[in-house]
Amino acid sequence: MHFRLLGLPAEPFADLFSLDDEQLAARGARRSIAQGDSGYPCRISLTDAARGDELLLVNYEHQPADSPYRSRHAIYVRRNERTYDAIDQVPEQLRRRMLSVRGFDADGMMTEADLVDGPELEAAIERFFADARTQYLHLHFAKPGCYAARVERV
Repeated sequence: MHFRLLGLPAEPFADLFSLDDEQLAARGARRSIAQGDSGYPCRISLTDAARGDELLLVNYEHQPADSPYRSRHAIYVRRNERTYDAIDQVPEQLRRRMLSVRGFDADGMMTEADLVDGPELEAAIERFFADARTQYLHLHFAKPGCYAARVERV
């Protein structure tokens, strides 16, 4: 079964990088400088920031469905990134982490959820999409619980 894995669009975040720290704080966001090489996953490019990279930590509504599962959480985004959009490919950022995979139907209701080691993600995607009710998946980083990416049927 084929799938499409998507990062977030860059455009909604682009103007935030021109704001000063006080203006960011008024929007509930924070500027960060990556201190290591793997703790700052950009949700646009689905790559980890390198030490010294500037990122913004923002609150993002990743599940806008009008259902009890409507949800938002903190995410990192990096300046001038291109949206990850690939068929049948999993980026290294996701392969290196334990993931929470959550399946949703057309009404935004959860159909299934599981914890998956990154190297096993393709098998989990196939298993989730074997249920005809499941229209899309959300991937979350299991430890902090924050949104990572979306998976769609192809």
